[in-house]
Amino acid sequence: MKRYTLLFFALVFLTTTNSQDNLKAFKSGESLRYKMSYSGFLRAGTAVLEVNEKELNGKTVFYTKGKGWTSGMIKWFFEVDDVYESYFDKDSVKPYLFKRKIDEGGYKKHRITSFNYNSKKAYVQDFTIQKDTSVAFSNVQDILSSFYYLRNKDVSGMKLGEEIAIDMFLDSQVYPFKLRFLGTETLKTKFGKINTLIFRPLVQSGRVFKAQESVTLWITADANKIPIKIKADLAVGSLRAELETYKGLANPFVKN
Repeated sequence: MKRYTLLFFALVFLTTTNSQDNLKAFKSGESLRYKMSYSGFLRAGTAVLEVNEKELNGKTVFYTKGKGWTSGMIKWFFEVDDVYESYFDKDSVKPYLFKRKIDEGGYKKHRITSFNYNSKKAYVQDFTIQKDTSVAFSNVQDILSSFYYLRNKDVSGMKLGEEIAIDMFLDSQVYPFKLRFLGTETLKTKFGKINTLIFRPLVQSGRVFKAQESVTLWITADANKIPIKIKADLAVGSLRAELETYKGLANPFVKN
């Protein structure tokens, strides 16, 4: 359950795609709220992702904060309280500072990662085990900056089965991460009928995730490219996230 929780909240916070030339898929003030449910009917929790402008070391950057927590009956036997924060460049979307503080059924982590682009080293402070680590990196994204970086990728000409690949930095390691394009679908949602693009995440096996997770993502096919539905098939039942509320979008939310 711990592995599925990490994967699921990570996917809510990182998965989407549009044009890399200008950051037009989102803007400061955007807020997305997701309802988490088990097997499509039992409320399991909530995830919220917000982005704003902020000052970091005298530079104006984008600051995003993602929160996820369980509620209702699920909270009685598995409580989750996760907070992710990222400071990233407004133009290149490269991350400068990433914070992760989680509590998942008693499994706790509190880490702050600083990315030094002169030395090409990421400095990781682990407050749980009181240990600092320095890790070499090249071109990486953290969980939250990945969300915004991928939204600005051009997917207009993608073919079925084609993949988008990035390297994701998490827990002092670099993980190859891919999104495979599965096609399109018009979804019936609380907002009306929405045209979507369908993706499946693929990650390296033997580390945090399995190589082939049974996860499917539906991304709005408009200029915002936001996840409107995420489904993870479990051994028993399924875990689902659906867009509940939104505000501050950079572009019109296109509905049929």
